Amino acid sequence: MNEKIDRLLRRPVLAFVARFALTFPFWGSGLSKLINFDAGVAEMAHFGLEPAVAFNLATIVVQLGGSLLIIANRLAWLGAGALAVFTGLTVILVHHFWTMTEEPFRTIAFHTAVEHVGIIGGLLAVTILAAHRDPKRG
Repeated sequence: MNEKIDRLLRRPVLAFVARFALTFPFWGSGLSKLINFDAGVAEMAHFGLEPAVAFNLATIVVQLGGSLLIIANRLAWLGAGALAVFTGLTVILVHHFWTMTEEPFRTIAFHTAVEHVGIIGGLLAVTILAAHRDPKRG
């Protein structure tokens, strides 16, 4: 690999930016659901997730907690694992394109599900990198 690129990739600030960007969809959504709690509850109810208040609270905890663990680079494997499971469940519970017949909603749900698979891959990469970290740092 090019020496300059290698040095750039080893900079802690770049790793922080990568963790921040990867988790943006989660902490952005979690903050939105926290700040506008009623809208988060309405979203859960819209997708048939009852009790909607409990689902909204759980979503906030997983999204913000998992993001914080990754961004802080402490127990990143746990945060990434929680967010990966959460993301996989949203495909099954919310973006289930295989049961939809009405367009364009079926196609939109398909593309969202595919993007979620990509995010799960990124979270898996975080978990792999965390496993190769200095074990003394957690």
